[in-house]
Amino acid sequence: MLRVGLTGGLGSGKSTVADMLRALGAEIIEADALGRELMQPGQPVFAEIVRIFGPEILAHDGQLDRPRLAQLAFSGGRLQELNAIIHPAVIDIQRQKMNAIFGHNPAAVAVVETALIFEVVRDARARGEKKSVLSDWRRRIDRIIVVTAPDDLKVARYAARIAPAGPARQAAEADARLRLSHQIPDAEKAAQADYVLDNSGDLASLQSQVLALWPRLYAQSNAIP
Repeated sequence: MLRVGLTGGLGSGKSTVADMLRALGAEIIEADALGRELMQPGQPVFAEIVRIFGPEILAHDGQLDRPRLAQLAFSGGRLQELNAIIHPAVIDIQRQKMNAIFGHNPAAVAVVETALIFEVVRDARARGEKKSVLSDWRRRIDRIIVVTAPDDLKVARYAARIAPAGPARQAAEADARLRLSHQIPDAEKAAQADYVLDNSGDLASLQSQVLALWPRLYAQSNAIP
């Protein structure tokens, strides 16, 4: 078995790498998708967010007003409060899904795709959680892959996905830069990573790196009990 964390800043291309690894046989767990599920009405995380941030973050349909919540978190200085609610729940679900994967296939390579492996540790330690599972990624991950790219390219990719053209493009770029400012720089992540994939080039270059990496991950999955 091998527990892999796949991370990178917003717009780095980690989702593309996850798709490539999935095609090669890896089991992919998407942290963003888990977070969205936990933030649906009826979930304890949803209830806690409403309790902490107030009913004004609800849309007319009873769902979370995600743009409003993001504004409060990133621009309003309340990101730590939001992360303290979401991160423990998401990581617990990740653990459950990994256990299910390894129960079915003990030699699996289970990859958690998430932008915030190192940020979870940073935030947990800032809250004084020195011995929790959140404060040390090594307690839940065997290897880390970091996908890197220049920040300007990340911003362009994010903006192209959110607002391909028109007046909203500038706002999307500003939003991307704000989000990146809360993420740990690539250089710091790469220094702690086991593997670094450079996504500053074309898709073929990225794929060749993934193809070279996969046999190493698969070999390790058969070596780690």
